[in-house]
Formats: sequence, structure tokens, C-alpha cells
Amino acid sequence: MENLTDLGNDVFEIDTRMAGYTGITAGYLIRSERPCLVETGAGNSAEVVRDTLSAAGIGPGDLATVVVTHIHLDHAGGVGDIAQMFPNAEIVVHEKGARHLADPSRLMASARMVWGSALDSLFGDLKPTDAVRIRAVEDTGVVDLGGGRRLESHHSPGHARHHVGLLDSLTGDLYVGDAAGVYIPETADLRPATPPPDFDLDSALASLERFRALQPTRLLFSHYGPVELADETLQRSAEELRLWVEMVTEAYDQRLDLDHAVAMVRERTDERYKALAPDADPAVAEKVEVISATRNNVAGIMHTLEKDSARS
Repeated sequence: MENLTDLGNDVFEIDTRMAGYTGITAGYLIRSERPCLVETGAGNSAEVVRDTLSAAGIGPGDLATVVVTHIHLDHAGGVGDIAQMFPNAEIVVHEKGARHLADPSRLMASARMVWGSALDSLFGDLKPTDAVRIRAVEDTGVVDLGGGRRLESHHSPGHARHHVGLLDSLTGDLYVGDAAGVYIPETADLRPATPPPDFDLDSALASLERFRALQPTRLLFSHYGPVELADETLQRSAEELRLWVEMVTEAYDQRLDLDHAVAMVRERTDERYKALAPDADPAVAEKVEVISATRNNVAGIMHTLEKDSARS
């Protein structure tokens, strides 16, 4: 199946085809004794994910676990649908996100304020999941994959308070969600993911150090795909974060409004990324704008600076 890629050791990348795009948001199937789906993708991806799992031999009664790295709609928006389609699957999420999967009304209202009418075409709805199906993990947790294999969850805030990274005990693969930013496979660009309202630089950097200490063999990005140079990439992630925060702080100190801050950051950062070069494929540049929009990143950092200023 063209949106199913075998990554070895019974790990398969699923292109969830969010909003009809290819190569924007990945889910991952671990086809172990107790099959596990990492990330459902958005609500409007649920049927694509179901059909892809079916093509991989995972029927409605076969999926044992669904784990999401965090509850943002591009990662967990399909949880309610997938829970209905796979009635035996336990849903695993960090404790700070669990209530929003059981009752998504507040999360959806907040998302609609940010995205407006674009929310429906980009993500679709997050439907509620029966609370008895949800297992909340704390700072660390374990998902049994069968045969002695397990996923270990590690709380990794910074991008979001309810974010976890997931380490495969067999392979050393680390599912990084958005904590290490956004990887563009076509150009090997790495951009930060610092959206409002939760972004926090110190927490984000501490999470990246926690990931490095786990010594993963490979990083599996939700946006998008596998990266072999794990330690080097995590160091790059930290550099990108520091650079963007430095630039936005400069704009903030100059009292620039959001539009002017975005213009300044674009002017100084676009040349760092091959995907945004004048001769680059416009389709790839469009994908960057969907999953790592400069405006969204700047707004998240500005929001943090404003909160810090109000506290001091």
C-alpha cells in the first residue's frame, strides 16, 4: 500500500494524509504480538488509518493499544474515531491530556479560536472516547507490546505540557512527536515547533536532553518520518529552538507587533531551510507552512515572553 512504509522490526510508517496532503503527519504501526498504533493523525484521517491498518493485517479486533505523544489535533484528533473502529484497543496518553480525550469540548473550542473555519478542512473533529478505555501515564509509563517488547513513555513538556516521547525497548527507536521539532524529509530541514499556548523554552531544552540521555538509535518524527542520526539531530533541535527564541526576544524587546516580528524572523530564518529557497519545490514549501508556520512559531514564543513579563 503506497502510504505504508516498512521501517524494519515490525515498524511501519503510515501516511495519514492529513487534509489530503502526503508526507505531513505520520502514524506508526508496531506489528508486534500486541499490535500498537502510535499517533492516530487528525480526525479527518481516521478512515485512511483504518484502511491502512487493515491492509497491514490489523483488523477491528486486533489492535491492542493506541498511544498518542500529545493531544494536539494533528496527532490525536482521530482518537475517538479509531477507538470506535478498534473496540479492543486501550488508549494511552499523558495524564495532563487524558480528560480532553474523554471530553474534547474545551480543546475543540480552543482550537476553533486559533484555526477558525480552517479547522474542519485541516483536522476535522476530535470525538470523545469512553473514559474507561483511556489509560493515563505519569512522568514515565510502559506499554506492553508482547513478547517482552515494550514502549517506555517519557514525559517531555516544552512543546505541550501533555507531551511524551516513546522508546521502543527492542529497536531503540524514539517516537519524538513534536518535542524535537519538524523534520522535512525532502530537504533534511529541521524547524522548531513552538505554538501557543504551552511552549516553554527551558522545558523544551530539558526534554531534548532527556531524549539524548536515552541514547536512541533512531528518531521517528510525527512530521515526518525516520532519522538515523539521533544525537546530532537532537542537538540541532536545541540549536534551532535557541535561535528562534533569541530572534523573537529581540523583536519583543523592540516592541514589534506580531506581524512585524514574523516578517523579521522570516527574513532571518528562511535562508536556513532548503525547502524555502527560491528554487525549491513549492509543494514542499507549502507543507512547511502547514506544519511549521513561522507565524504560529513566533506567536507561541511571544506568548511565553508575555507570560514571563507579566510574572516579573
